[in-house]
Amino acid sequence: MQKRNAVHSPSTDSTLDGLVCSLQHHPVAVVNGDESRRVLEVSAMPSSKIELSAKGSSDPDKDALTCAWSFFDEPSSYDGAIEIEGSNSDSATVKVSASAAGKNCISSVGELRVLARVFRVTGDTRHKQAFLKDFDHILKAQYPNGGWPQYFPLSKDYHRHIAFNDGTMIRIMEFLRDTAKFEDFTLLDEDRRAAAAKTIDREIDCVVRCQVVVNGQPTVWCAQHDEVTVLPANARSYELASLSGAESAGILMYFMTLKSPAPDVVQAVRNRLEWFKESKIEGFRYNRSGREPYLKADPSAEPLWARFYEIKSNRPFFCDRDGIVKYDVEELEAERRGGYAWYGNWSENIIKAYSN
Repeated sequence: MQKRNAVHSPSTDSTLDGLVCSLQHHPVAVVNGDESRRVLEVSAMPSSKIELSAKGSSDPDKDALTCAWSFFDEPSSYDGAIEIEGSNSDSATVKVSASAAGKNCISSVGELRVLARVFRVTGDTRHKQAFLKDFDHILKAQYPNGGWPQYFPLSKDYHRHIAFNDGTMIRIMEFLRDTAKFEDFTLLDEDRRAAAAKTIDREIDCVVRCQVVVNGQPTVWCAQHDEVTVLPANARSYELASLSGAESAGILMYFMTLKSPAPDVVQAVRNRLEWFKESKIEGFRYNRSGREPYLKADPSAEPLWARFYEIKSNRPFFCDRDGIVKYDVEELEAERRGGYAWYGNWSENIIKAYSN
């Protein structure tokens, strides 16, 4: 939401050292009646529509406002087109594609938890049947080497790679581990419980094997690995094979929750913590608003890690949709520069947890 043709009266001007400065205030944005600054979460089914309204938005300076609705392209398993009707008006409609249902083998993990709870409470066998069907689907999707693709049945694109991106592997591992611990999952028979335990063992072995080795030393992980060679692999054009500061943090945190980890897992945690300590970026604050530099000097800021590091040099890098590597986030086009999480505090809690 932006001001348009702002004209300020003399009463809103002040003179400082001979310069005239217009005092402006940020517009008050209202979305579907909510004028707070919190993130609004909306659930929608495939082939449905989401209605958005900015009616009620205002400007303290009484300037005219223009509205523009756009899709913020975060890392996601869905890479289809997003259609927005009325993108330049105060009311817009987002069309949810029928393909949004996808074949993502983790898309049902959260829903499976709900189905199990509902069945335990109500005893409705429809929920049990739905749960068991999707549970079996997840087990079937696992590769013999222990990895999981992002989609199943397998696609011909990067979705067939072993998927750490979007927390795919870790969420599956957490879910399967929980099935052996919580009362909600007593609907599972012994055969399925035994199968789940074996899948977890295979997956942990796979994760350890996927560590990227540089100059003979294991480092961290790529966001996705080839399903055959387990080597780092490319995904979307701006997601090149790399050392991932984000996904690696999630993997390490999972390893640290294991009660009786194998020696190779313990060693992986220790070695990877050293990588995170060596790769942190201090003295800068990451800003995605576009109103100031994306990486701004701030001695008080919490440590940052880049989303992607070059495998050989360990240097942070960035890409537009053309896949050309750049070493300064400010060199990206506006669409990718502000439309992706290039830095984050992903590993801060891991280092604190290990220290404690």
